[in-house]
Amino acid sequence: MQTRPLGNSDLLITPIGFGAWAIGGGGWAYAWGAQDDADSISAIHAALDHGINWIDTAAIYGLGHSEEVVAQALKGRSNRPYVFTKCERVWDDKGNISGVLKAESIRREIEDSLRRLQVDTIDLYQIHWPEPEPDIEEAWTELAKLKTEGKVRWIGVSNFNPAQMERIAKIAPITSLQPPYSMIQRDIEAEILPYCEQHNIGVIVYSPMQAGLLTGAMTAERAAKLSSDDWRSRNPNFQQPRLARHLALVEILKSIGQRHGRTPGEVAIAWTLRLKAVTAAIVGSRNAEQISGIIGAMDFRLSDPEITEIETFIQANP
Repeated sequence: MQTRPLGNSDLLITPIGFGAWAIGGGGWAYAWGAQDDADSISAIHAALDHGINWIDTAAIYGLGHSEEVVAQALKGRSNRPYVFTKCERVWDDKGNISGVLKAESIRREIEDSLRRLQVDTIDLYQIHWPEPEPDIEEAWTELAKLKTEGKVRWIGVSNFNPAQMERIAKIAPITSLQPPYSMIQRDIEAEILPYCEQHNIGVIVYSPMQAGLLTGAMTAERAAKLSSDDWRSRNPNFQQPRLARHLALVEILKSIGQRHGRTPGEVAIAWTLRLKAVTAAIVGSRNAEQISGIIGAMDFRLSDPEITEIETFIQANP
């Protein structure tokens, strides 16, 4: 199975990893709607059985529930994957979410994640958001201590810009960055990817299929029926006029995919992996069946003419 080194670490990861955001279930601010834990566990097992060797979750996903489901799924597995999770997003008894980067909060969060994940060490521990920004140095100093103590193996960040990474890199090396990246959201190409490549920071992108928009399964009718407990129902990308443009893009992905026996989602994922600076992509799945629609992206790569075909559409339809 093809693997790639993640930044300055000894982690050799597959080109796609299992994203555990949606399996956190419903009932919180950024839920994807109701989710059956049995389906989640089957999805994780299917991902591992197909060779995926890392899972990315976060304490905030399902207000701790995603980490618990990951632990359940990994019980008794001989081929245990790397497990990545995140700190900084915290919640109160009423489910109100806030960002905290104080050392004492980070210390509590790591212990809670270790307990929920039922592990002694987390392979990659990441700051979820640089908020509040004045405290990023304090938080990074604490993550460096956790690494020294052996509670985490490697430390990274998510949603940071180059200036923020420059500040914390003076304290300890950054193993990885986790930014959003897809055909619909390309902000990182200008400055963030070149910075990471220059400084040997691994990049694991999230939402390569733009939260399901580029899978081929989304339609205008389905988007209109998204539940109020699904954060996408409030996102402009799932509403007109943007939705029509995105679904037209999917038709291009379908056409390319059909030539290779690949799904539109696999084409979308492969597009994010076309750049050397991108180490791997995080791909969410909510059941085992969805794994079959994305696993081909492990080794499928687009040709230059196909990349040009996609770029031509994007430029003509900004």
